[in-house]
Amino acid sequence: MSRDRSQSAASAAANLEAFRATQGLAGRRIIVPDTDDLIDRVAAEMMQWGLSRASSAGVFHMALSGGSTPQALYQRLMIDPRYRAFPWRHTHLWIVDERVVPFDHDKSNFGMMREMIVDHSDIPAENVHAMPVLDADGDVKYEADLHEALDHPATTGRLDYVLLGMGGDGHTASLFPRTPGLTVTDRWVIFNDGESVAEPRPRMTMTYPLINAARFIGILVTGEGKYGTLQHVSLAKDDVQRFPITGVQKVHEDTQLIWYLDHAAALGPNRPDPDADEPGD
Repeated sequence: MSRDRSQSAASAAANLEAFRATQGLAGRRIIVPDTDDLIDRVAAEMMQWGLSRASSAGVFHMALSGGSTPQALYQRLMIDPRYRAFPWRHTHLWIVDERVVPFDHDKSNFGMMREMIVDHSDIPAENVHAMPVLDADGDVKYEADLHEALDHPATTGRLDYVLLGMGGDGHTASLFPRTPGLTVTDRWVIFNDGESVAEPRPRMTMTYPLINAARFIGILVTGEGKYGTLQHVSLAKDDVQRFPITGVQKVHEDTQLIWYLDHAAALGPNRPDPDADEPGD
């Protein structure tokens, strides 16, 4: 067997094993061996979803998460010519969660997105919605802004696209294990605090009622460091207090919920080495 055919067979076998290992996750799974190729897949589908909503509704309401994992995605959207058609002029950018720090702080999610996206796209300034985290009632203000923007026939009170990640403790957004935000059902945005919330705390975050109502929910998880948690989450299903990511569920039939995984996250140390020689080479 040639080296290329051997590697192709090994990759196919790894994909099958990755789907088996993550079959307990809610929603669809898109599993790609290479992280860079996975980022391309997310970028392409995000752009297509944005173009579709901009065409049908005239507007695209997108909520993005911070953290290290999506930074490569945001950079790709800006520098890769394949994504120049992204409908930034029709996009409203919302923030999934934020630390209570100034926007010029190196831990500010909005500060990162402003530097990577806002400053390099033609998104209208009035369409960029930073969380007013330094205001005591900032959560109330942000929720009011969301209601004003979404409560009309074109949007029907729903975000079009939400991109989430998953922490090593199973948190998503700033919904951390065993924190008050996990049981909130009557608010879209809150300040969330508790012993499990990573510093600096508290955090401002979107809640399940807003996230789960979105038309598209993408969960991007990469790297071997997430493997163990992903296995627990795949088995836990609805253990929201231990693994808040399991609280992300579709509440509308037309919602698309997709996990984007690379082999490192889905298979961990069991993934094949793409550069390994065939036996006997």
